[in-house]
Amino acid sequence: MTKRKPLVIVTRKLPDVVETRMRELFNTRLNSDDAPLTQAGLISAVKEAEVLVPTVTDRIDKAVIMQSGDQLKLIANFGTGVDNIDVDTALARGITVTNTPGVLTEDTADMTMALILAVARRIIEGSEVIGADNSWQGWSPTWMLGHRIFGKRLGIIGMGRIGQAVARRAKAFGLQIHYHNRKPVHSSIEEQLEATYWESLDQMLARVDIVSVNCPHTPGTYHLLSARRLKLMKPDAIIVNTARGEIIDENALARMLEADELGGVGLDVFEHEPAVNPRLLKSKKSVLMPHMGSATIEGRIDMGEKVIINIKTWVDGHKPPDRVLPAML
Repeated sequence: MTKRKPLVIVTRKLPDVVETRMRELFNTRLNSDDAPLTQAGLISAVKEAEVLVPTVTDRIDKAVIMQSGDQLKLIANFGTGVDNIDVDTALARGITVTNTPGVLTEDTADMTMALILAVARRIIEGSEVIGADNSWQGWSPTWMLGHRIFGKRLGIIGMGRIGQAVARRAKAFGLQIHYHNRKPVHSSIEEQLEATYWESLDQMLARVDIVSVNCPHTPGTYHLLSARRLKLMKPDAIIVNTARGEIIDENALARMLEADELGGVGLDVFEHEPAVNPRLLKSKKSVLMPHMGSATIEGRIDMGEKVIINIKTWVDGHKPPDRVLPAML
């Protein structure tokens, strides 16, 4: 007898190959126009779905989860971070939560290095000079000077998969690796990366030339880079964030840029996405990207395959491989 297919509701448009496979395996309802669901739309979805597939921009908070029907048993997040989901409330209602770890590591690390180079070498500014008005007057020995990154100290906040991938790339560029983490990584990794561990984030920030934010957003990391901590940094230091916008006090960051107290910032994420702080937009020292760190075709397909494996494993009566538990947050 053919097994009944569960109703899977997907909140955003996914790559065609992922959607096609989901339709083959499950009773899947797609979002063909890719418009984000409102809170009312999310509530309507959780009242019907047996499996909800949200993305990192869908806020699946307590108010939404408490409206879910008894049939909702799995929230299979299309994304690595789960700060968009109230995991505790979901688990209390018997709903399993999964994510897609590991598949975005290399893509996000690539974007981190791209932002470091873009800020240090003023790549966006230079590109804009050769624009519609073609204001470039030719090469000059003192014009559009940036900074060499070779030999500089990079301080990585969060030495998980992505932090380590950033460190590998940075080491190849001649950067000296420093890092702050809840605990030191294995000694073999430290030796391979020639990395220096700082238990004190304050002490590391005061000593490095470039800071890369690669930790998850949790209650403990909200405004981890506070106004006080930002003030500890060198006046020509660079900050790059490809993790979550909430980790940096954005207003304090904007004030420091305006006061010429930082060398520059490269941001792929923002505290109030999709809104971007207008003060950051005005700053000539800002390189701003629209949350593109994981935006590769390969990465999105890998994410979709992880989601499918999690759902299929659950359908077959087993525990999904990428379950999110409170201890992980």
